[in-house]
Amino acid sequence: MIRQVYSAVFCAAVPAILARLWWRGRTLPAYRERWGERFAQFPAIKFDRPVIWVHTVSVGEFIAAKPMIDQLLARNTHELVVTTMTPTGSERVQASYGDRVFHVYAPYDIPALTDRFLAKTSPALAIFLETELWPNLLNSCFKAGVPSVLANARLSEKSARGYRKTGALVRTMLNQLTLAVIQNAADAERFKALGLAPEKAVVSGSIKFDITVDHALRERAATLKQQLSASGACKIWIAASTHKGEDEQILDAFQMLREKLPDHRLILVPRHPERFQDVYELCCSRGYRTLRRSACSDQPEVGDFDIFLGDTMGELMLLFGCANAAFVGGSFVANGGHNTIEPAVWGLPIVSGPSQFNFAAVSKLLADAGALQTATNASELSAALFGLLTTADGAERGRSAQAVAQENQGALACLLHKIEQFL
Repeated sequence: MIRQVYSAVFCAAVPAILARLWWRGRTLPAYRERWGERFAQFPAIKFDRPVIWVHTVSVGEFIAAKPMIDQLLARNTHELVVTTMTPTGSERVQASYGDRVFHVYAPYDIPALTDRFLAKTSPALAIFLETELWPNLLNSCFKAGVPSVLANARLSEKSARGYRKTGALVRTMLNQLTLAVIQNAADAERFKALGLAPEKAVVSGSIKFDITVDHALRERAATLKQQLSASGACKIWIAASTHKGEDEQILDAFQMLREKLPDHRLILVPRHPERFQDVYELCCSRGYRTLRRSACSDQPEVGDFDIFLGDTMGELMLLFGCANAAFVGGSFVANGGHNTIEPAVWGLPIVSGPSQFNFAAVSKLLADAGALQTATNASELSAALFGLLTTADGAERGRSAQAVAQENQGALACLLHKIEQFL
């Protein structure tokens, strides 16, 4: 009964959801396109082989899932359907795989739509990433006999408190899940407290530790870093995946740090593309010479600049490779922080704001190793960065970060082993 109430509320909210898509389309027109896919309106595809459906909500989840998708494609035994909910995630899927996978937006969580989606794709296995749990999607899979795996699962205490408010709905949803491969023991306990059967919970570590930096990417980063640092004359730090309300604090820290380290430079990468222009204008209004990544190649004739604005998609790992230290955004606002593993893989010392609940276990690993420092305001960020950029401490903390990343690899192999039992 409670799922029916949830479904009725979701249906009633659809006009508001569409209005929000239209509103967001002011700055990112792709939000106004392909609405039919969100209602499972697309031509049914007849596949010659069994289908694995992988659902990643946006860019972050897709990047985490990509090594797994690569391995599944390498098996050459199944067709892959990859869905997202955001245009930025969609762009990454299409840029990475083209027609090697079948890609559409995932349907809204309404029974008729989720049933229609499954009828058109006929998956033999459904894999959802991290926290992508939807009652009707899981119920449709359960009714159709499609095994469902929650991969790289995580559940912060904040999210668990929210789920507890709809206890019966969440218990039913978790009971219909076939398996959850979970990042750490604390998250596993939270899942079990909400109703996940203990035999369905497997702790694997985070597959984000299994990210690799190939030779081609290292070469591209080295070339670009040479240009941006004026052949090593300027130190560079990166503020990655920043949210609204953080960029002003980043620029305050940049100004403070420039008083002590006048020649250093900043790479600023907003999390959402619809904010690229606003952040560019903010930088210019502060009087900083701002170079846009979209306006140059891997070997730009950059001249003098203060801030390099990362206003392209899918290049964050490249830009981490151009820096000497990293601040990871979503942490000066109450967003829970973003992926601190990516800069760790590059061997960068890391600074974060206090909001870290999305990566609490990873942040603790890095902090315990001396690889991550927490700053609560622009002044503390400036002070931390000054030490990291001007002393041997920065290089030492970077080596510690890289060691943590390497020591915690292996989750992907565990996940793939669990998936094998359904193929």
